[in-house]
Amino acid sequence: MLTTTPVLALPEPGKPYMVYTDASGIGLGCVLMQEGRVIAYASRQWQGSERNRPTHDLELGAVIFALKIWRSYLLGETVQVFTDHKSLQHIFTQPMMNARQTRWVEFLADYQVSINYHPGKANLVADALKPLGLEAVDQADLLSRIRVAQQSDQSLLDATRVTGSEYEVSANGTILVRGRVCVPKDVELRHQILGEAHASKFSIHPGATKMYHDLKRYYHWVGMKRDVADWVAKCNTCALVKAEHQVPGGLLQSLPIPEWKWDRITMDFVVGLPVSRTFDAIWVIVDRLTKSAHFLAIKKTDGAAVLARKFVREIVRLHGVPASIVSDRDPRFTSEFWRAFQAEMGTKVHLSTAYHPQTDGQSERTIQTLEDLLRMCVLDWGGHWADHLSLVEFAYNNSFQASIGMAPFEALYGRPCRTPLCWTQVGERSMYGATYVQETTEKVRVVRLNMKEAQDRQKSYADRRRRELEFQVEIEFISRWLC
Repeated sequence: MLTTTPVLALPEPGKPYMVYTDASGIGLGCVLMQEGRVIAYASRQWQGSERNRPTHDLELGAVIFALKIWRSYLLGETVQVFTDHKSLQHIFTQPMMNARQTRWVEFLADYQVSINYHPGKANLVADALKPLGLEAVDQADLLSRIRVAQQSDQSLLDATRVTGSEYEVSANGTILVRGRVCVPKDVELRHQILGEAHASKFSIHPGATKMYHDLKRYYHWVGMKRDVADWVAKCNTCALVKAEHQVPGGLLQSLPIPEWKWDRITMDFVVGLPVSRTFDAIWVIVDRLTKSAHFLAIKKTDGAAVLARKFVREIVRLHGVPASIVSDRDPRFTSEFWRAFQAEMGTKVHLSTAYHPQTDGQSERTIQTLEDLLRMCVLDWGGHWADHLSLVEFAYNNSFQASIGMAPFEALYGRPCRTPLCWTQVGERSMYGATYVQETTEKVRVVRLNMKEAQDRQKSYADRRRRELEFQVEIEFISRWLC
């Protein structure tokens, strides 16, 4: 609608023009107007080293971009430029300039231009035109490219003609392998898919195992696992952010496997965060069976009463009252109010052993993943961490978890959630009544079996380098918790 009549007007030579510009770390937007009517819009993303320029040069670059693309309109005419960067008003009298700024000021001399300050809150149109940085793959275009590449792969075409072959052709002409899109030997195409699966806002840099299991649900090519591992290993953001994991000492003691979803949960806090949208901490709550999690933005000063209300609103509302909660010894969890609140709901509170965060290892590991995801969001897209928290929760819950053999969303709802990578996937089944109950119960059984296998495997590996501590009766010891 913004580029069609009657929104756009024709320029009238001889009358003054107004240009509104705005820039961010991702790109720029600008609008050409005359007598309050829009003549044209324009925007683009910064490329390569352009993103490293200081804010002053980004904002001035937006002005130069606008004057260049609308040169045929503006040359010889009176032009008023409006920007939300106040110092640009004095660019013509600025005593010290770098080489780039000097070139741009010489370029401005070709125009009858004045630069005026316009507050950012009022510069809505140019601000809205700035690229948002959400670069999801155009699924229709991607599938079209895959189909074209498939038609150029003779070995793939021959495979579809073999009787009894696992290759098949869908109704829209796409070659599938066991229901998954077959990606031919096209390096650029595979890199596009790998990039979207790893660094989009709906995935946020998963590890190689998670990324491979997420990707293989929809695509197939020979050597995918190796390609995924290479892609993750070469990711600079992952190398900068992700923590190394050290195996702690002592024999591994696993918690009992829950019987049903959100019956038994763990919780912990992420603190020490910069203030974002008035919040400075995150409350992490994880279901021990499905591994699904909720990340709630809170204030570090929130007391037990505030947390209790938020717990009812965000957890009880969605999943009911849990049978037990494992948490650390945070004063809010050990307070009389919190204990009375949980007793009223009929929930047992199990506090972790003092100075032993491994008791609630699930929450600790989830927090580590959460911190990695938030750092990568801020590195890739900037802005406040609170703005990314909902997408971080989505990415975490929709990523493969090795301990349960599927994504938390799939364990919780029976199927993984859609992302831009699989918008066009079809063939969903409808289940009713007893069939739905049976499949849900079977899914929980599979999850519990996978968890038991994962726990046994984890304990076997961990105990190889550990020894069990033995204490004699009536032996004296020092407890750091009591001291």
